[in-house]
Amino acid sequence: VQLVESGGGLVQPGGSLRLSCAAYGFSMRTYAMRWYRQAPGKERELVAVTYSIGGDTYYADSVKGRFAISRDNAKNTVYLQMNSLNPEDTAVYYCNTPIGNKDYWGQGTQVIVSS
Repeated sequence: VQLVESGGGLVQPGGSLRLSCAAYGFSMRTYAMRWYRQAPGKERELVAVTYSIGGDTYYADSVKGRFAISRDNAKNTVYLQMNSLNPEDTAVYYCNTPIGNKDYWGQGTQVIVSS
């Protein structure tokens, strides 16, 4: 199992970025896929989840209405569209999936929101 994030970078406040997480070694269509983030000096926090059944999603209050998680099961890829970014969104963003009794993580992609 391997998760590979991409799409991070430097963006000005109010801007947008789209993160991608490509999954390898398993079919993600039957698994929940999550985005976490970790800001400097802070604990890793759950940002958004797309569940495998029913298309349900979850968002942290801090990103609700600004971020959108989606999945393309045919491409085995999950996305995080981030709009109206602010400096508090600066963090390393990680893709995650729970399979069995183990959590799998990507290497992370850095997002910096700064003018």
